[in-house]
Amino acid sequence: AAYEDMIVKQDLFSRLDSTMKRGAILATNTSTLDVDQIAAATSRPQDVIGTHFFSPANVMRLLEVVRGAKTSKEVLATVMQLGKRLKKVAVVSGVCDGFIGNRMLEQYIRQSLFLVDEGASPQQVDAALGKFGMAMGPFTMYDMAGMDIGYAIRQRRYVEKPHITYSRIADRIVEMGRLGQKTAKGWYRYEPGSRTPLPDPEIDLLIASYRAELGVTPRAVPDEEVVQRCVYALVNEGAKILEEGIALRASDIDVVYLAGYGFPVATGGPMFHAQQVGLDKVVATMRRFAGNPHADPAFWQPAPLLVEAAKSGRWPK
Repeated sequence: AAYEDMIVKQDLFSRLDSTMKRGAILATNTSTLDVDQIAAATSRPQDVIGTHFFSPANVMRLLEVVRGAKTSKEVLATVMQLGKRLKKVAVVSGVCDGFIGNRMLEQYIRQSLFLVDEGASPQQVDAALGKFGMAMGPFTMYDMAGMDIGYAIRQRRYVEKPHITYSRIADRIVEMGRLGQKTAKGWYRYEPGSRTPLPDPEIDLLIASYRAELGVTPRAVPDEEVVQRCVYALVNEGAKILEEGIALRASDIDVVYLAGYGFPVATGGPMFHAQQVGLDKVVATMRRFAGNPHADPAFWQPAPLLVEAAKSGRWPK
């Protein structure tokens, strides 16, 4: 499906290339297709850029401005200025699957699902992260966004990245026809005309069945572990994004999460929060999580940049 989407996008940009006047900026909104591949379908890759608006675009302030390998400085500056005129908070990102925000969010989602596999309930995870200050918990967010979106992305991941571990419980829910608020059933159930998430015994039974299938004996998961695993997953992936030069600085990542993902303003964003907690303490906690075979131990190996930053206690400027 991703290959077909890319072919369609390349065909569209090839036609735009032959139609639009010279100097026109060709912008794409997708966060899961390669901006450089799209640019390669044109004769003017210097004029191609990513403009990733966040949904709903008329409300959300964040705009990820994605510089391709050949995007010109003039085009980048022009789009940054456009973002300001639109009253958006524009952050520059490099090209990668998911850009800054959604690439990090995937790790947050993976850990939230592992936590349910291990013994937490969706309600507990949502409540713990709500108490931390998130605008909404991940399971409420899944239902609001539509669970079929994540399902489609995971199907692609299973083929492209078979080495990455995923909980399959969300797939089971989608395959039951539960897509979230739009079908009045997802992780929660919804009364007609209401967006209030209500616990559903059907989901409780599914979770219990899936745990039995995995051979997992459910345990009591402390709220502190819920918050640390979800938030530190963002931090570790954020450190990798900094290493790769996808984000220019840790503060840019914080802006993305404050403006686009409902991260609590009082914390300053995930990267600043980790610095305030103590990067050395964050590293030690990650290494402890690496001892949990169900939490994807390989992921919890701290990123080299994080380990280095922990020595000074600060992210590089």
